[in-house]
Amino acid sequence: MVTALLIVGLLVAVFVGYNIGGSSTGVAFGPAVGSRIIGKVGAGVLFTSFALWGGWTVGRNVIETMSDGIVPASQFTLETSVVVLFFAGFALLISNLYGVPASTSMTAVGAIVGLGLATDSLNESLMFTIVSAWIVAPLAAFWVGFLIGRYIYPYLDARFSFSRIEGGLFRLDRSASIPRPALNTAVGKRDVTGAILVLVIACYMGFSAGASNAANAVAPLVGDGSITIEQGILLAIGSIGLGGLTIARRTLDTIGEGITDLPILAALIVSIIGATIITVLSRLGIPASLAVSTTSCIIGLGWGRASRAVALTDVAESAIQPEPAPDVDLSAGALIAETSDAEVPPGPTIGEVAEGEVPTPQKSRDGGETPEVPPIGEESIEELAAESLFDPAATSRIVVLWVLSPTISAVGSYLLFEFVLGTG
Repeated sequence: MVTALLIVGLLVAVFVGYNIGGSSTGVAFGPAVGSRIIGKVGAGVLFTSFALWGGWTVGRNVIETMSDGIVPASQFTLETSVVVLFFAGFALLISNLYGVPASTSMTAVGAIVGLGLATDSLNESLMFTIVSAWIVAPLAAFWVGFLIGRYIYPYLDARFSFSRIEGGLFRLDRSASIPRPALNTAVGKRDVTGAILVLVIACYMGFSAGASNAANAVAPLVGDGSITIEQGILLAIGSIGLGGLTIARRTLDTIGEGITDLPILAALIVSIIGATIITVLSRLGIPASLAVSTTSCIIGLGWGRASRAVALTDVAESAIQPEPAPDVDLSAGALIAETSDAEVPPGPTIGEVAEGEVPTPQKSRDGGETPEVPPIGEESIEELAAESLFDPAATSRIVVLWVLSPTISAVGSYLLFEFVLGTG
């Protein structure tokens, strides 16, 4: 019976890791694959390598928290471990069925909380810290994104370009007796710099994904002593890598369905901020959601960009004088707003690059004189108030499920452990 339960537990752990790899690889390497900087197989290999690095170093702190911090390790048995892993897998199933990025970390923690409540062994002070981080992290991501969007993003957009590299970065030079790799004839130094930047950030995202997600697949099994933490990391990253090399190919084909309208520059900024927040939390041993932080950052970045239509002095004056302030639609769509000829042309979106529909680069993006960025308060409200990247109804559904998924997981886990399995 024990052996059968162990096999079931390992299979569920592999299932969780497999689906994590399938979804996370596309998010991390979507811009790189869409730009033809790297192929799908190369993306899967790089993602797996850096996820292993993140899981083996920073990720073990999260595993320790989830296997022997929220509740004592003695509370985990093979039976309870399978139940907790089931809830993590259930969150992934809901995510896939409804197209909502449900947080596996939050759902897994919710299941462990249910176990702790049923056995009266919950570490309440640690849970207060974790829940506080779940609130602070997306707020921090939003405000960092807002400040960058308002004060920095337009200048970066005027100086950096990202386009699809037809034929790839490298070619095989056969002019010598021994063929050797060389840069493609159509690739310039600026393309190489941009490609390196995109790849480095993608690998950083892979590192962060491994650090935060390894625990979701194996922490309960480590807690009950079925496997060691090192074995757990290898099992988790192995299954994550398997997902990255197989089902992630479909995700990479669509280049992250939910972010195809996001400019590549914005996607890279969001990746850096989201990955940094999650890496810091993982270093502290706090399980958190990369999807929640990155989505909050996207909203903040877009709103900050749109807010450039109004200067702070105008807002202050409107608070004193009876005249109403200009009506500004703080829309995330401002990141892809149409611009006039006198302003900075918008960068290509991930979807445009992936489909080869990148507009002809402007002079400023080919190394010419960089156009002047309009000062804050002088940009057109109509041009910045573009159609939002987020359908309000869809965004509301996502936020509601982010709150409901760990809550339902905790309640369901508690009822199961208290009244069905009788662990209380």
